[in-house]
Amino acid sequence: MPEVKTIALVTGGSRGLGRSTVEALARRGVSSIFTYHANRAAADTVVASVERSGARAVALQLNTGDSHTFPAFANEIQRVLGDWGAERFDYLINMAGTSHSGLFGEVTEEDLDVAYRVHVKGPFFLTQELLPLIADGGRIVNISSGLTRIIYPGRIAYASMKGAVEVMTRYMAKELGPRRIAVNTVAPGAIQTDFSGGVVRDNPDVARHIADATALGRPGLPDDIGPMIASLLSQDNRWVNAQRIEVSGGQAI
Repeated sequence: MPEVKTIALVTGGSRGLGRSTVEALARRGVSSIFTYHANRAAADTVVASVERSGARAVALQLNTGDSHTFPAFANEIQRVLGDWGAERFDYLINMAGTSHSGLFGEVTEEDLDVAYRVHVKGPFFLTQELLPLIADGGRIVNISSGLTRIIYPGRIAYASMKGAVEVMTRYMAKELGPRRIAVNTVAPGAIQTDFSGGVVRDNPDVARHIADATALGRPGLPDDIGPMIASLLSQDNRWVNAQRIEVSGGQAI
């Protein structure tokens, strides 16, 4: 098995932007522990892809909306690190998320609670639980959305949670500074994945609208995001901290 030197933990790494990130990190020699929610077969495919790149990967099941499971999950992370001869990991990417559509007048209390548990409470308490396992001088990336800047009716619950993530990121950066841990937000624009029912990928009218609104003339692809995150985590970007970086091809400028 290849030697493990640098380790990332990626939530939601079995599909879409998470998969692209895990695979981009592998091409840079970074091994990953990544989570999946339900689709073990998809996770196994990503593990195989990483191993073909010469890195290592382990997939663990996690529901990021259930904070009660985080202590046991941290124990699993510690076990994997031990198997790899490591005590800590270097990068944390809080990628896992769910979509929500509904106009302001239609959003229920349960809708908002679910969005909060997955997108705010989950990353907050998972990062807190994992802090002892993150190496000093490490990196954290929290995933937001272009929708905190670009307003599309029907995305208020989701975008509001991502706005909270952006504020949380700046506080994390300030408070973790003494450990030299840099914390940034990456905010993707409209990307062609299965997210939100595949609306950008599978609806030609939506894709055309996004292309017309984007300076580079097309919707984004997963591999527009994953390699950017891998680059941000590298030493080349060691002085980037507490920033919101939108990766949208110039959407709605």
